[in-house]
Amino acid sequence: MKSAVICAPLLIAAVTFALAETKAGLTESATVGGKKIAIKYSSPAVNNRAGKLFGKDGRISQDETYPVWRAGANDATALHTDADLDLGGLSVPKGDYTLYVNIANPDSWELIVNKQTRQHGTEYDAKQDLGRVKMTMSKPAAMVEQLKYTISSSGGNKGKLELAWENVDASVNLTVK
Repeated sequence: MKSAVICAPLLIAAVTFALAETKAGLTESATVGGKKIAIKYSSPAVNNRAGKLFGKDGRISQDETYPVWRAGANDATALHTDADLDLGGLSVPKGDYTLYVNIANPDSWELIVNKQTRQHGTEYDAKQDLGRVKMTMSKPAAMVEQLKYTISSSGGNKGKLELAWENVDASVNLTVK
């Protein structure tokens, strides 16, 4: 019984620490060409691991799906579109999908649109891929502590989907069909 009393506070502290590192259930949405596009994701924090997240020896390489990354934390990152899209040259019919990123090449990521939905982020099935597109890579002006998605409209039916975390900014253009 003493061990249970001693372990309970440690367990509570560990859960509290884990929750503090990740913001769950965030949604980024925008209207492009009169249609709603939304991404639901959990946002991990860098948490003093700058320079230790990406690459063969990075924290993300410990996931069993590496070099495919869930592009967030916890559940797979979800994409919903009310319209058919051209996402960086990939035709994406209106509906629900999950997003992953192939980070094997640190200078040239690939956004993966997957047809499987509502799965945990480490339950990636390549056979369910709708397709992959190259992302435009850049560096943010400052280190990005919490992973952040942005969907922006460039006017008319054009826009951009962007992911920023740590020292990486990766984006892909989109067009509402």
